Amino acid sequence: MDENDQTSQTPPPAAAPPRPVRLPRRRWAAALAAGTLGVGIAIGAAIGPAPASSLAGDVPGLAKELPLLIAGIEAKHRAAAPAQAPVRSEPPATTPEATPAPSAASSTRAASPASSSPAAASEETTSTTKRSASKKSTKKLPAITNVWLIELSGGTFEQALAEKTAAPYINGTVVPASTLLESWSALDASAFAAEATLAEPPAAGATPPLLHSIVQPPCPEGAAGAACAPETPGQLTSADEFLKATLANVMALTTYKEHGLIVVTFATVGIASQSELPAGASTATLAYQPPAGVALISPFAKPGATSSVAFNPTSPRQSLEKLLR
Repeated sequence: MDENDQTSQTPPPAAAPPRPVRLPRRRWAAALAAGTLGVGIAIGAAIGPAPASSLAGDVPGLAKELPLLIAGIEAKHRAAAPAQAPVRSEPPATTPEATPAPSAASSTRAASPASSSPAAASEETTSTTKRSASKKSTKKLPAITNVWLIELSGGTFEQALAEKTAAPYINGTVVPASTLLESWSALDASAFAAEATLAEPPAAGATPPLLHSIVQPPCPEGAAGAACAPETPGQLTSADEFLKATLANVMALTTYKEHGLIVVTFATVGIASQSELPAGASTATLAYQPPAGVALISPFAKPGATSSVAFNPTSPRQSLEKLLR
């Protein structure tokens, strides 16, 4: 191969990289702008007059103020330089962890300070008072398993107390040994006796409570009944003697001494012929008015007391709690 071929196959030299364009400095750019402005003003002044308030009308003054304008432009550039600081890259946002729902226990603990408020304290005091009242109203009654309801023939306790010679046993023995309720009726006495029997349910396997009704025999008809005729002192004397004999038998029983209650009142006792009943039958009518009065005799009653407690038929237990101990 000749030299010409070798020359043609030689690779061309690599092109030189382009030189970076250098921008004029800010100070020189400001000076160039000021010079251009000054030239423009001078040309304007040469072309024609300008208003007195224009900078072109005072070329010497402009020459004095031009350096100040250049310095002001440079100061503005310096003040704007920090605003062009590079933007900092923010770290990737992290997803916040879910907050667990408060448990019942924590809610209770959080709510506990509210109980110290005055309103909560008032409610607490009220509920405590109600609990105390309920405890008082449900106190345990004595275990009364036998109740004797004695119904005397005719009269009232008021009459018996007024005629002491006609009823010496009632005045001398029964009243001092019993709790006397002068305002109670014979119906109140019957209801109270039944409620006292059922006040406390018996224990499993124990003997069920018993209510014994004892009625004084009626006064005989004709001449035989003259000594106990109704509305006479003899009627009270007959009732007084019957009660004395009956109480002697009842109060000697062990069942009375341990768990007994005797309820004494007055009723209207009639014979068979007066009530159109079979021969030998008798009746005892318990009336609401006038009040016959009631005497309570029991190891659980207050002896020698006269009570004004009224019988409450809608809540008999209240009467039991007040009269029995």
